Amino acid sequence: MSRVYNFSAGPAAVPIEVLQQAQSEMLDWKGSGMSVMEMSHRGKDFISIAEKAEADVRELMAIPDNYKVMFLQGGATTQFSMVPMNLLQGKTKACYVNTGAWSKKAIKEAKIHCDVQLSASSEDDNFTSIPAVDSWDIDSDAAYLHYTSNETIGGVEFQDVPDVGGLDLVADMSSNILSRAVDVSKFGVIYAGGQKNMGPSGIALTIVRDDLIGNVKAGSPTMMDYKNHADAGSMFNTPATYSWYLMGLVFEWIKENGGVAGIEARNVRKAEKLYAAIDGSDFYANPVQISSRSRMNIPFTLANSELEGAFLADSKAAGLVTLKGHRSVGGMRASVYNAMPEEGVDALISMMAEFERTKA
Repeated sequence: MSRVYNFSAGPAAVPIEVLQQAQSEMLDWKGSGMSVMEMSHRGKDFISIAEKAEADVRELMAIPDNYKVMFLQGGATTQFSMVPMNLLQGKTKACYVNTGAWSKKAIKEAKIHCDVQLSASSEDDNFTSIPAVDSWDIDSDAAYLHYTSNETIGGVEFQDVPDVGGLDLVADMSSNILSRAVDVSKFGVIYAGGQKNMGPSGIALTIVRDDLIGNVKAGSPTMMDYKNHADAGSMFNTPATYSWYLMGLVFEWIKENGGVAGIEARNVRKAEKLYAAIDGSDFYANPVQISSRSRMNIPFTLANSELEGAFLADSKAAGLVTLKGHRSVGGMRASVYNAMPEEGVDALISMMAEFERTKA
């Protein structure tokens, strides 16, 4: 078997050590005689897995005690609805910042439930930057302000947590959670789909401050009420048990690799290497404003777009896969999440240099 370097934006690469541990435990988890995917979510074995996963992520992110940590189904997309349903709490307006495709999806869903004030947008520059926070139009009467901390398609990322006054801050961190240090106490809600930095798809890590739970919008479906899930320890219904287990293994892997600080240092090195290779060449280009560039998703174009097919063929032959850019943007995109080793980025840079040498 030959493993490739997988640059997919999601579902994305999983640490090889996590896959190997899951493989070794597939038929018999710690002498239980069964696979985790066969276990009752109410049984003591799975309860121990769930509790450790929560304890580990609380430690990794230094989550305060007055926040609930939930492992919910439906990915981040379901959170686009759950956030307004739970956080409006009698108000009729919420502020949103539009920095790309995922922001737009969240905004579209929120409009079903409330009036959306567009506090800022970078659509006019084709989502290649993040609007300066001091230019945002923020309504102090809004229920909350929502932003997407990293846009996977456009490759823009917030470098700091925006100061939005007294509004509760909500962040979709699906594509950069656990990749850099963040002060959870600055947020009302943080949510993230699992399939980029935490392992599998089908599950969303959702962190909610206690006082924002328990006043869901009237008429909301039972499954959309944070309180039901919080009260039941994320087991209001049968959860995505195997995804939860794998997520827990990823948390252990992060702890073993220096925690978030150690992972962030490696992510900085990976991104700096790849951006340097792009910027140092007339053959490749990155469209994003330097101050807004993502460490996680790095799009780039070729000077001659007719060579894109050849680039993808050569990269695949070199064991570098899923580099094609999103259909709405074109070009190439290297997603270098936590699980992508530095060796993978080095291999991509080497391949890019050789491709330029032979095709320029």
